[in-house]
Amino acid sequence: MLTWKDIINFSVNGNPTPDRRVEKTEAEWKAQLTDEQYRITRQKGTERAHTGDLCTTYEEGKYHCVCCNTPLFDSTIKFSSGTGWPSFTQPIEENAIKYEKDTTYGMVRVEVMCNTCDAHLGHVFPDGPEPSGLRYCVNSESMILDKETA
Repeated sequence: MLTWKDIINFSVNGNPTPDRRVEKTEAEWKAQLTDEQYRITRQKGTERAHTGDLCTTYEEGKYHCVCCNTPLFDSTIKFSSGTGWPSFTQPIEENAIKYEKDTTYGMVRVEVMCNTCDAHLGHVFPDGPEPSGLRYCVNSESMILDKETA
C-alpha cells in the first residue's frame, strides 16, 4: 500500500517504470479525444467541481485512462470526498500513476498522471481515509469506467 512518503519519494526521486508506453503526436491526441478531454489530459486542465459524470458514480468496475486505456483505479477504493471530483485511496498498480511536483497557482501539490501516456489526471493529497491516508482527486474527463472488468 502506497503512503504519502512513497508519493513524495516518487515525485522527488523518479517514478516506477510503467508496463508499457504510449506516445502520440498532439494531432493524434486531438483526433482521438473530445475538446474537454484534450484540455484536461494533454493541457493539464481541470473540470469544474461537481460537474464530472464519474463524480457520483459508484458502480463496480475499473477506471481506465481515457487516452491509452491503462487501468488506473478500482471502484472498490473509490470514496466520496465531498470535493466534487472522483476520489480514490490507491492506484490499481503502483506503476500505473506518475507523480510530479506542481507549483502552479501559488501552491505546492503533487500532480498525478497516467504513467503510460503522461495524461494529466489530477492531484494526490495526504488527507484521505485510513489506512493509506491518500486522496487521489481525479478529473472525470480523464477516465472511462470499464464495468465489464468488475
